[in-house]
Amino acid sequence: MNPPLTPAEFPPNPLEKPGYRLEFHDEFAGGTLDTGKWLPVYLPQWSSRARSAPRYALRDGALALQITHDHTPWCPEFDGTSRCSSVQTGVFAGPLGSRVGQHRFNPACAVREEQTPARTYTPQYGYFELRARGPRDPRCLFALWMIGFEDAPERSGEIAIMEIKGANMTPNTARNGHGIHPWADPLLRDDFAETELPIDATQFHIYAAEWAPGRVDFYVDNWLVRTVQQSPRYPMQFMLDIYELPVDAETERIRPPAAYPKEFVIDYFRAYQPLGGYGAE
Repeated sequence: MNPPLTPAEFPPNPLEKPGYRLEFHDEFAGGTLDTGKWLPVYLPQWSSRARSAPRYALRDGALALQITHDHTPWCPEFDGTSRCSSVQTGVFAGPLGSRVGQHRFNPACAVREEQTPARTYTPQYGYFELRARGPRDPRCLFALWMIGFEDAPERSGEIAIMEIKGANMTPNTARNGHGIHPWADPLLRDDFAETELPIDATQFHIYAAEWAPGRVDFYVDNWLVRTVQQSPRYPMQFMLDIYELPVDAETERIRPPAAYPKEFVIDYFRAYQPLGGYGAE
């Protein structure tokens, strides 16, 4: 069956969702980032809070996470020349020099700055919805991920609600990545897919997931794209990110100022719980 999707901008959903209660949300209507909801860092334990701080703007009722021309790599020791602007809803890491910390993406990662553990929103199960748009730039990737708080190594699974690479976009299509990565969770298996959809991801669209015991449903513009028949069994935090990824030395050298800023623009993020709960696992 062909999905009932179109390239055109998709309108916002109502704030109230029938059968659910709103548990957490940000409409980004103010002039400052609400740091009671979002920590303005990206995996700071592997770098530092200062080096991983995002570039962003709040305007027109939206959060624009930015890659700017003067942006420096967030973690050159472990992630080369990758640049990133991100906000997240939790942080946890072990002592300085240890290998204990969230989302250890490189086996060489060691804690370079100690972090005070923090949780602004780390649910276990729910329905989560993002309305956003991103750049059609071959070096960029923009995403909404959930990761385990990782206060124990096995609580490290990832739910990728949406992940789009600029190289996988056209004016009328986008390949949307979604699924589960186990990392060090022995109860999960890798189940990630990139589905080509008839949407223009430079326009606002809605990306959502319902995480329930034993399954995760993935949606775009209120249409069910896929169901994964497994799910993590512990609280998870959210990561909203845009990256500029390295291609080659010449591309890295030539970064024309007119191409910046590159923006992942978030209209809103909302989280809901079903009125009757999810029942026993």
